[in-house]
Amino acid sequence: MAPPRLPLLLDAGWDGRRLTLRVAADAVSPPDRRVALDLDGHYFCDLPLDRHGVASIAFAFAPAGRRRLAVLPRQRRDGAALLPAPLQLDLDDADDGALLLTPGTDAMEPEVAIVVPVYDAPDDVACCLASVLRHTTGRARLIVIDDASPDPRIAPLLDRYVGLPGVEVLRNPVNRGFTTTANRGIEAAGTADVVLLNADTEVGPHWLTGLRRVVASRPDIASATAVSDNAGAFSVPELESENALPAAWTFDETARALWQHAGLAYPMLPTGNGFCLYMRRAALDAVGMLDAEAFPQGYGEENDWCQRAAAAGWRHAIAGPVLVRHARSRSFGHARRIALGTAGMTVLRARWPHYEADVGASLYSYERRALDWRVRRLYAAATAAAAAPRPRLLRLDGAVEVEATCETWSLQSGAEGWRLLRIGDDGVYGTIAEAAGPVERLLWDWLQRHAIEAVAAGDADAALKRVARESAARLGLDWSEPGRIADNPRSFGDPPA
Repeated sequence: MAPPRLPLLLDAGWDGRRLTLRVAADAVSPPDRRVALDLDGHYFCDLPLDRHGVASIAFAFAPAGRRRLAVLPRQRRDGAALLPAPLQLDLDDADDGALLLTPGTDAMEPEVAIVVPVYDAPDDVACCLASVLRHTTGRARLIVIDDASPDPRIAPLLDRYVGLPGVEVLRNPVNRGFTTTANRGIEAAGTADVVLLNADTEVGPHWLTGLRRVVASRPDIASATAVSDNAGAFSVPELESENALPAAWTFDETARALWQHAGLAYPMLPTGNGFCLYMRRAALDAVGMLDAEAFPQGYGEENDWCQRAAAAGWRHAIAGPVLVRHARSRSFGHARRIALGTAGMTVLRARWPHYEADVGASLYSYERRALDWRVRRLYAAATAAAAAPRPRLLRLDGAVEVEATCETWSLQSGAEGWRLLRIGDDGVYGTIAEAAGPVERLLWDWLQRHAIEAVAAGDADAALKRVARESAARLGLDWSEPGRIADNPRSFGDPPA
């Protein structure tokens, strides 16, 4: 290829997967020997330059889910461009890196116990519990544990949940600390998988289903952690930052946007984060519970557990499509959180000398860069979006009628195979995917890859209904037939007013 030349960029090479740039010696100034890369008009990553002024990146998959990419190198993020116009590059293929569930996997089979330790901050607790009740589906229990909160508003707040089916409220007679309280919940969970959920969080649509799918995607994944607006290394799109959510969307709409567009290329890290951490029961049985003696108030206990699991051959994943809002520091306050974090890190460094280096290296994996880029692009587009994200409904009968409250999709068969269509509000439709092959495999993949939330049977034939209903049940989707809605009800009812 022969890109347009500017003095700062001497050469660019592309082989269908790897991009190599050679930059003039005066293009960047030491010690910041790096260039930035924009993809399709949005920052993707920084690339370090070697002593010869050469930087390169291998595209492990197509971050936009298509072959063509517009690539523009810059002197720095948001800095001067090194070319007058982006390079138009074609990848070898359009694979988006999705880690799909193996056909037949039942992501909804395990029972899950959601453990919420509580200490003061009643407004946050109320918001957290309300969101869990509103958005949780499948086999789940809710275990709420008050760690002897001094705030007098906590007791009557939790009293509302006593006796609610599927909900257990426990109370420590004296303050036992976060980690011991979390362990009490893990023990009360019995043989169930566990989600540790901070009481200063808010969950959105399909949050637990998304975590289930990540863990079910591979047998060696011990934990899955949601992404957040404010959770350190798990913040998106800018890690270690407090990220503003799009002003044009509600939190639930933003969570649905990530569900639909963040992709299924789950980044792997040496650790999870206890603000919203799914823990597979088999890993808990193999590794044991959290170390309450070394981390009595938290801040390091989940990292230590993850390192013990990693030493036993387990992996830890980031659930990119699951956004959980996190207030942070409400129970302890910012100053004490910093002190507790410092103390916890001291223990982690002594036990796991390579921990920080391993985390630092994996934070900038290609999968993580692609996730952040997808969210960055999504948030930038929110202000120009004509409408907020809506649930995606797939019709099996080939009909193209528009549902007012949903984004309507349609599955249609033809002489050369199957087509997946998206129906616009004006009735005009576009083909999203088409392929030949067994419909059960195509449908299984498309339901995941395109974030379908509900399936409407309509008057589809009996064989297609059977295949679709089985897939919907295993993936945690709503299922409806004429005159009735079946499967996948909410896990919990509402507390008394």
